[in-house]
Amino acid sequence: MSGRKLVKTVYRLLQLTFVGLVIADVALDLGHPWWWNFLPLVVSYVILVAAHRWGGAPDSPRAAREPVEVAPPVTGRWSALNSPADRTPSHGTHAYGQTYAIDVVAEPEEGARPGFSRLWPLARRNSDFPAFGAPLLAVADATVVRAVDDQRDHLSRTSLLGLLYLMIVEASVRDLSGVKYIVGNHVVLDLGDGTFALYAHLRKGSLTVREGDRVTTGHHLADVGNSGNSTEPHLHFQLMDTPDPDTARGIPFTWRGVGVPRNGEPFEPPATAPHPA
Repeated sequence: MSGRKLVKTVYRLLQLTFVGLVIADVALDLGHPWWWNFLPLVVSYVILVAAHRWGGAPDSPRAAREPVEVAPPVTGRWSALNSPADRTPSHGTHAYGQTYAIDVVAEPEEGARPGFSRLWPLARRNSDFPAFGAPLLAVADATVVRAVDDQRDHLSRTSLLGLLYLMIVEASVRDLSGVKYIVGNHVVLDLGDGTFALYAHLRKGSLTVREGDRVTTGHHLADVGNSGNSTEPHLHFQLMDTPDPDTARGIPFTWRGVGVPRNGEPFEPPATAPHPA
């Protein structure tokens, strides 16, 4: 087991210890001060923060390398969220190899995508979002090394209460359950030269490939969904130096013909016919 994998395992065990202490204290009245129950939780976050800083540091040739140019994973008109063109780490953390990750949402025309609502509706159907069901394409000739699509697509979390529920309750449970439940349905491609591409939050049952398959650039891999730790149907894309997000360091990318779009910037990849599944 690698050092980074060990850190994540210890982190999750400490969080489970916290939950167990709280339950035991309520049920059995252990008699110690209430704040004692929170010590494992505090220690777990100290360990995780330290590990994330170490995990994102450019202390290896892979972490310091130039951006890898790959083809865009989508077609049509999209816009970027949480882009590494605006800041790194793009999602506020080096965890799960997402230092240079990007989120993209489909916006075929201005206003086609529902906006954020403070109170109502609490959630929206996935079909309300133009990204849901959009095809995702292989960014290079590659080998499929991970392919998961058995998790449900949940409703959007695009209201204040929905977002609070996601961040405080659901995200914590998913983090304890393991990286699979953070990224949801996903595909990982081995691009060669120690570079792996992760596509996260895919639609349940939409995979057209299996682990071990060889694909070429433009191959239809799966469809955009809303599984895992996701607020709305979108693609989370990143390059990393191992196929396991739990232990990976992020690798910068640039999309051929597009570059790296900034937050809120619309972009439309050059038209290419996707290869059939």
